[in-house]
Amino acid sequence: MKKVNNFIYDIPTKVYFGEGQIAHLPELIRTCGKRVLLVYGGGSIKKSGLYDTIIGLLKKNGIESRELSGVQSNPKIESVRQGIQIVRKHQLDCVLAVGGGSTLDCSKAICAGVKYDGDPWELVLDRTKVKACLPLITILTMAATGSEMDNIAVISNPETQDKKGFSSYGMFPKFSILDPTYTYSVPALQTAAGTADIMSHIMESYFDQVRDASVQDGISEALLKTCIESAPVALKKPNDYQARANLMWAASLAINGLNSLGKNRAWTCHPLEHVLSAYYDITHGVGLAILTPRWMKHVLNEQTVDVFARFALHVWNVDPQLDCWAAAEEGIARLYEFFVSLGLPMTLREVGIDESRLEEMAEKAAESDFSRSFQPLTCEDILEIYRASL
Repeated sequence: MKKVNNFIYDIPTKVYFGEGQIAHLPELIRTCGKRVLLVYGGGSIKKSGLYDTIIGLLKKNGIESRELSGVQSNPKIESVRQGIQIVRKHQLDCVLAVGGGSTLDCSKAICAGVKYDGDPWELVLDRTKVKACLPLITILTMAATGSEMDNIAVISNPETQDKKGFSSYGMFPKFSILDPTYTYSVPALQTAAGTADIMSHIMESYFDQVRDASVQDGISEALLKTCIESAPVALKKPNDYQARANLMWAASLAINGLNSLGKNRAWTCHPLEHVLSAYYDITHGVGLAILTPRWMKHVLNEQTVDVFARFALHVWNVDPQLDCWAAAEEGIARLYEFFVSLGLPMTLREVGIDESRLEEMAEKAAESDFSRSFQPLTCEDILEIYRASL
């Protein structure tokens, strides 16, 4: 067991949470300038009316805007390059990202890339090259990645079949508007996948070599229980404000560092999934739901059973009379069953992945450093987890 590491907690993001908070948008942009790049995805914000609301506020307040639309899930480096070109051409002052994690991540990379003379992919490969960033404002439309309150951007490069995250302090959003009503129209599968992503963020910090961070682990358990309680309600009643609000705030707290302070923060399932979605472009949360229970079974042993037993008792309320091994196994089974109940695919074959490239992907995933993870993994371990997920 490792003692809690030293830490400094500093998040510069100012959050405006609740219905109608978009009214603050013009004043927030004015703190950065009067010319903004509006970044969004496939057009859902136009169907919902949010786009018209934003454009109306900008025009009414004399704010000039240019647009980058069509940002895809697993955002591509080419979209980042396009955004940088627009900002430079029109000498824009800041970036306004409207959407889910993909749009926000793409926008963070744009903000960093504008201030860099080379190709932005170089920043993804070496975050120390990020020296300055354009201000970023976000309006969240999907509860999942927590990108509205962290400084990480995950970007894909189809040419090299890489999907990598990078970060810098300047990549924190300056302001984030979180209105739960904007998530009412999120489809059921995306709501479920988003929940799996939130829970994975929490569990990546919960299952850690540092075992005595009681405050952080207690926060993690409360957040996990919130997801377990709120996601089924949101799926059954998409316009349930409380369920959507709880999921939205849980997503932010899951990855803003609060529950991982003093931990190693050496994640496992995310780098394993990043390879899958880099090769097959699958939905990130779906990949995490498939991999996580299999990873848990693979790393359950004498050194880890106590953490899994606590997970079962404190999160899933399993019978306290069970011995630690039985409790641990029951907790893993409950997680699997919960993902099934959300309607998520639970095998790789269901999302179009067969055994043909598993060895190649395992070798790619093994390029990450798992030495500080909850349980260190070798290439052979990764391949076994992938095979168990078929």
